[in-house]
Amino acid sequence: MLRPLLCLAVPTPVEDVAPPPGPPMHAPTVPRLEAALLDRDLSILAFNQRVFDWAARADVPLLERLRFLAIVSSNLDEFFEVRAEPHLASARNSVAGRPAFEAIAATVRQLVNRQYALYQNELLPQLALHGIRVIAHGERSPAQRRWVRALFERELRPLLLPVSLDPAHPFPQVANKSLNFIVRLSGSDAFGRHNEVAIVRVPRALPRFFRLPASVAPEGRQFVSVSSVVRAHLSDLFVGREVTELSQFRVTRHSDLAVDEEDVRNLRTVLRQGLQQRNFGQAVRLEVSAGCTEFLCAFLLRQFELPEAAMYRVEGPVNLVRLSQLVDMASEPSLLFPVWTPRWPRDLPHTGSLFAHLHAGDALAHQPYESFDAVLALLREAVFDPAVVAIKQTIYRTGSDLQLLELLREAVRLGKEVMVVVELKARFDEEANINWAEALESAGAQVVYGVLGLKTHAKMLLITRREGRRMRRYGHLSTGNYNARTARLYTDLSYMTADPLLTADMDQVFSHLASQSVLPRMRRLLVAPFHLQRRMLERVAAVGKAAAQGQEARIVLKMNALTDEALALALLKAGAQGARIDLIVRGACIVPACVPGVSDNIRVRSVIGRFLEHARVFYFAHGEEQVLYLSSADWMNRNMLRRVELAWPVSDPRLRQRIIDECLVGALHDDRDAWQLRPDGSYARAQHPVSGNSVQAALMARYAQGASDAVRRAP
Repeated sequence: MLRPLLCLAVPTPVEDVAPPPGPPMHAPTVPRLEAALLDRDLSILAFNQRVFDWAARADVPLLERLRFLAIVSSNLDEFFEVRAEPHLASARNSVAGRPAFEAIAATVRQLVNRQYALYQNELLPQLALHGIRVIAHGERSPAQRRWVRALFERELRPLLLPVSLDPAHPFPQVANKSLNFIVRLSGSDAFGRHNEVAIVRVPRALPRFFRLPASVAPEGRQFVSVSSVVRAHLSDLFVGREVTELSQFRVTRHSDLAVDEEDVRNLRTVLRQGLQQRNFGQAVRLEVSAGCTEFLCAFLLRQFELPEAAMYRVEGPVNLVRLSQLVDMASEPSLLFPVWTPRWPRDLPHTGSLFAHLHAGDALAHQPYESFDAVLALLREAVFDPAVVAIKQTIYRTGSDLQLLELLREAVRLGKEVMVVVELKARFDEEANINWAEALESAGAQVVYGVLGLKTHAKMLLITRREGRRMRRYGHLSTGNYNARTARLYTDLSYMTADPLLTADMDQVFSHLASQSVLPRMRRLLVAPFHLQRRMLERVAAVGKAAAQGQEARIVLKMNALTDEALALALLKAGAQGARIDLIVRGACIVPACVPGVSDNIRVRSVIGRFLEHARVFYFAHGEEQVLYLSSADWMNRNMLRRVELAWPVSDPRLRQRIIDECLVGALHDDRDAWQLRPDGSYARAQHPVSGNSVQAALMARYAQGASDAVRRAP
């Protein structure tokens, strides 16, 4: 089990993963396991603190640090949009049982303060040393001020509509995460009234940064932010009045779409209507400038019906997410990660038929080290192969790349049966998926939306081909999405197979999604919400039982989040029975680690790297038995009980050993990008953050050694 392998960084043998220093492995009595579980939301925030560390690391290229800072802000936005409303409601209603809203807010505020301190005190000065500057109004030369004023008059002023508030002009609708200004005015309006508060909304259509031309900024690359341009010219919008107080502000709203699917006739239509309402849901967070006066703060809090704990004063722009635009505009190669070009998958031929190759055995592609083009090549071969009669695929998150859509349309045009399961409720991708569904339907594909009340999160492509007198199926299963852009940024495993039992199971799942008929007995696949959780519980229990009987017993799990209480408690029990358990969980994890008398035998680590760790790998071993699954599912309650998810065993010893080597052992030996969960619930960096081994760097080095053109020649 987890046999000695070649180290990823250097070709020398390494021992199996040793237990952590500290108390010896034993089987303690575990009292009140439920009470030992960690809080999910605090764990999510701890994950974002680990992402922030990449923005703070001096060994990371400067513009990439800025990008990581934007990623943290984007993650916090989603946290508030999805997770904050129940805490806020509990605080309003004095409901016990959740971490106090004030405690959540205090944790976020600490992280936000660190973000802005890093941005203002370190990143901006270092960018200036490289000739990249964001010029504030007070720093602009007379020529620059004239250029900015001309920009304001030409590009911004026609789109800005100041609204002075009075009974006939109530507070305007402020969209989720939009940039706005609030001002306090002295004097009277044109009708002699003292309406002292006005709102200016900044349209989303405006870019958040403008580059100054060489004529006024001859040295380096200099930019001005849209917020600084508007702020400098706010008084121009209120002729005859004086602006005495002002602040930019941004409100975050609860944005998790809630649709009663049992009471709708057309889910697509209802979701499209819901998307229009999402921007104006319940306010959950208010961001204002650090200098916002008490009068304006109090006014905004009353307007949005928020407690003071929901307000965040920031030293800079209220939306750091938009810093990603500055990264793209600056685009200095020396300040970015070196370009990584994925190699063509080692398991697949550069020429000839992929179908013929899969006859000989299964194939694996490890993205982004290996190219997602292999998946497109498989689909492209299916589209143009006259022997292929049917193509079935799930769509969850596709991105803006239209290659996949065009291939499926072409398949319909060539007379093949095309069925696509489009998940309309993929959070924040609903509109894109609705557009996909409509485009495919208009082309003549059969489009279904899965099972009422469940999200279809499974990732699979099934191709049926006529070969002589029989039909043969070819399948692709993945831990990630059919998205060419994220396939360059996320680590995922693509699995291609012609296994008749596995592909027959896939066909049954597609039939179930279309007809909602009873799912027959599966030979290879584990399917949520039917039996994935149960089978995982059985696997954990079997390892724990073997450990209690004195056998060597091992569990290693890699995933994005582990928050399902039933599975978490099962792991605690198995650990208490003596099983050695390693959890490689990138994000939220509610299982405690190395707590004496509770989780002595459990270690939890999180790998945060240049690429987003996304693959799900489940390894169980006891005695002579070893089982390894790949999956689309994290160990979360929603994935186990409220989604259609898949897990499948890897039976090929060569592929299984490769996955163990690259995804499990490599992560367990990472001492540069990894974090370890401590008994007190906090995370600590690995021992050698600069000189140690990074699993991602080692894999890039390994794949670069055998790198070749990632583009496959057509068969």
